[in-house]
Amino acid sequence: MMSLMKETYYSQVEDLTVRYADIPYEAILKQDILRVGIRFSKDSLRVASGYKPKDYFIFSFDLVTMEELEQQDRHLLNAPEEVMLFGGEKDLKPTIINVRLNPSSPYQVIVNEGKLVLMADDRNLCEVRFHPIPSYYSSALKSGKKISEIAPVIEWGYLIYLTVYRLCQYWGKDEECQFCDINENYRQQKKAGREYTGVKDFGDILEALEHIYDMDSQSKAITVTGGSITGQLSGQKEVEFYLNYGREIKKRFKNRWLLKAGVEAFDLPELKELKEKGGYDIYHPNFEVWDPEIFKKICPGKERFIGRDLWINRILGASEVFGPESVIPNFVAGVEMSSPFGFKTIDEAMSSNREAFEFFMSKGIVPRFTTWCIEPLAHLKNQKQPRLEYYVALLRLWRDIFEKYQLPVPPGYGAPGVGKAVFSVSAFMDVIRE
Repeated sequence: MMSLMKETYYSQVEDLTVRYADIPYEAILKQDILRVGIRFSKDSLRVASGYKPKDYFIFSFDLVTMEELEQQDRHLLNAPEEVMLFGGEKDLKPTIINVRLNPSSPYQVIVNEGKLVLMADDRNLCEVRFHPIPSYYSSALKSGKKISEIAPVIEWGYLIYLTVYRLCQYWGKDEECQFCDINENYRQQKKAGREYTGVKDFGDILEALEHIYDMDSQSKAITVTGGSITGQLSGQKEVEFYLNYGREIKKRFKNRWLLKAGVEAFDLPELKELKEKGGYDIYHPNFEVWDPEIFKKICPGKERFIGRDLWINRILGASEVFGPESVIPNFVAGVEMSSPFGFKTIDEAMSSNREAFEFFMSKGIVPRFTTWCIEPLAHLKNQKQPRLEYYVALLRLWRDIFEKYQLPVPPGYGAPGVGKAVFSVSAFMDVIRE
């Protein structure tokens, strides 16, 4: 189980709030909770009702295994998908955060005077709400599967997340992205006896979306994603496999939702197919880490099958097909500081990230970043998270370069700005100034 580190205690948040006065307090607190995880008292989960539990929609996003939770902190298996922080001593604007379970976290949700509150260092920081369960989650599919298993919703109802392939064909330590637990998470979910579909059926997905179409107006976007397909799956190459899902969704539901593809870096003919035949509006060819040597270590499968330089060229080519504003590569913030081959200082990491953000944003492409979760089943387990200051400096760096090039708000992420952002796995949308 992860041990506490002194620098994660709440006093550091207050210190950074002063030193980085241009970064909203809400964003700093959000990054720290994403960094070290959160825990819940038994009473908080018993008192709350009508909330959406974690669907484990792609990765575990936990700092402990399900087996550990089962043995030591079983009540946390009923934790919510996301929490919203608000009010409290600093009058927080609503701040939505992905739940990453850590029974040793300094942040705990408890019940105090009948309200759910967030505690740290015995201080009552703010009130808490849990992600409400959508009405359509109670609908039954003909196959007997739950809608939450086939078409889970995240980002406080904004995004339907379709992990249509829950494994990845980058196999083993020599190919898997070292921070990623997609394959191991699939195995632990199955071992725990949970319903966890490896390849999702068209019929189940379309039926689930029919229920959502009829019962919901809050969701605005759909992500279709899954693991990389280096050979074939169901007799299809990766681009064919994923574009078929997009095509069927667009055919049935037209433009009800923005359609996003989180897939490999395809070549130009494949990109045109993804756009024209698959009907995708937004393309996420996730880059993960910028530095050339660290990329080779962190993403050995991507380096072997495509390579960093070709991956970059294909991102640039995608901007010709989708438009630069609709090409949004992801970086896993923090992995470039992993041991033993990562950067040793925050300044070195910021220099590398500055180069990455300048490169893409100067061309109209806006990369995003997610906050690294050190999952115990990933190859980069037992790592020490970068200090909170790293994430606060990264928020400032991203925002300043974004503003320098006067770029549009990335589409498909909901409203920007503190108190409005729904993207829950980093605070990059929270720091966009109106």
